[in-house]
Parts: sequence; structure tokens; C-alpha cells
Amino acid sequence: MAAPLIEKKQWWSWRSGPGALCSLSPVLFSSLPAAVRSLPGAVTMLTLGLGCVLLHVFVVFGTELTFELPDNDKQCFYEELEKDVKFDIDFQVIAGGNYDVDCFVTDPQNNVLYNEKKKQYDSFSHTTAMKGVYKVCFSNEFSSFTYKTVYLDFRHGEEEPLMPNMNRNSALTQMESSCVSIHEVLKVVADSQTWYRLREAHDRTRADYLQERVTYWSIGETVLLFIIGIGQVMLLKSFFVEKKGSAAT
Repeated sequence: MAAPLIEKKQWWSWRSGPGALCSLSPVLFSSLPAAVRSLPGAVTMLTLGLGCVLLHVFVVFGTELTFELPDNDKQCFYEELEKDVKFDIDFQVIAGGNYDVDCFVTDPQNNVLYNEKKKQYDSFSHTTAMKGVYKVCFSNEFSSFTYKTVYLDFRHGEEEPLMPNMNRNSALTQMESSCVSIHEVLKVVADSQTWYRLREAHDRTRADYLQERVTYWSIGETVLLFIIGIGQVMLLKSFFVEKKGSAAT
């Protein structure tokens, strides 16, 4: 069962960096109120730095999805890439069975680049050697009755510079260096949030499964307790009831 091409979703993200607006510092400064412009230089620089972080949002492309993989089934995703493009794949089984799945990646000539069996989670990086359509497949064919919920994060290409003149030979200014540092920290924060979100989803699924089992066991034990209680009452009652034969004699 093949899925269509991976859709490139656009979202407003800090991951591409809040630094591009820093090159517009004169414009920002002129747009500030007079009371702010009259502040000391250090406070003004701090204000501009906060403006770079809070006002700038950059559009980036990325693919991050969660899908259900039925039992005895396989699902593939396709992405067309240019030559010498690095791509990264992260996946994790969030729910279902033993939380494992088969995964393999092939190039346009159907050469296997990655092939792992029954993995709960893993990461894979590769630089393309040719232009064409690359395929990422997940298989649950080894499972007879349990579906899986899989998280997939697909990234490709190099990150764009924070500022248009980032590649110049001169050293970065203090403001630009601060923006780069903030950008790196925000990337770590975004990755940490993704990791905690996946961990929370995984733990919640386990907790729901455990709650379901406890509920069923509790219902079964309650029914069994009533049956045993009624049986004991009927048995004790039979000890005090005279049989017809003994009453006639």
C-alpha cells in the first residue's frame, strides 16, 4: 500500500532562526517610541535583541506526521530529492503491540540504504548520490492482529543562513552573535519539546492500556465475587432445608 508523495508542509517555526530581522536594526530603531529610543545604549540593544526574537518568524519546509499502520500491511512515502542533498529520518512507534516496526529506505535505483527489523525507534542520515525519488517504507506485516501508530520526521536540505550577509569574511557583530546563540538554543528547545511530546504520547498509551486491563480484571473479579457469594449462600441454605424423604419418615 503506497502513500502519495510526502507533502511539504509549511509552518511558522523558530527552527530556521530568529536572526534575519537583526539586519533591520536601523528600521526597528526608528520605529520604536521616542521614550525607548532615549534609553541608554545597552538597554536599547537589549530591546532590539528582544525584537529580533519576538517579532521575526521565518517560513520553513518540513515534514512531521503521525500515521496508523494496520496489521499485515506496509506503507511507503516518496520524496524527490536533488543530488548531494542530505536528509534525516527520525521515527518512533507510539502505540501498538510491542511498539516495534520494520523500516527500510531505498534510492531511485531501488538500492537499499537502510533496513532494520522490529525497531521501536531509530534515526537515519544520508547524502543523496543521485537525483530521483527516494522511498521510505514501514512494514507491520509480521503482526497478525495489532496495528501500530508511528511518528515520522523527515528533513532534507541545509539550513539557510540566519542573515543574508552571514557568509561574509568579516566577524559577526555582537547583535548577530547573540541572535545566532539564541537560534541554536531555540533549536535545542524545539528538539527537546518533540522528544518530550513523543515520550508523553508513548507513556499515555501504555497508561491507557494498563487502565483498560485493570478495569476488565476488576469487572471480572467483581462478577466472580458475586457468583461465589451467591453460591455460598445457596450452599449454606441447603444445609437447613429438609429433604422430602426424610420429612415423610
